[in-house]
Amino acid sequence: MAEEKGMDDKTIAIISHITIIGWIVALVMNSSNKSEHTSFYLRQMLGLMIIAIAGSIVSYIISFVGMAISILALVLWILSLISAASGEKKEVPVVGAYFQDWFKGL
Repeated sequence: MAEEKGMDDKTIAIISHITIIGWIVALVMNSSNKSEHTSFYLRQMLGLMIIAIAGSIVSYIISFVGMAISILALVLWILSLISAASGEKKEVPVVGAYFQDWFKGL
């Protein structure tokens, strides 16, 4: 586990929610000592980041749709952060199961 470095799985999962840099840091920390809990949230956050980027791109074309996608990504991010902070493994609604399947290599 990651206790040798002074951080537990829950802390690393929370770090993965803090921008792309936090996600990369959590990915590197998880690569040496794999944790299912941390890997779960790395997959969830990768999917949410892709949705957020897609929302940003779409907002240049159709501003209302892009804004709706960005707000949806924010709400899903908050739900995921709350679950990570509580130490539970909860998929984000609707798309979380897909993220776990698509990014199972993490």
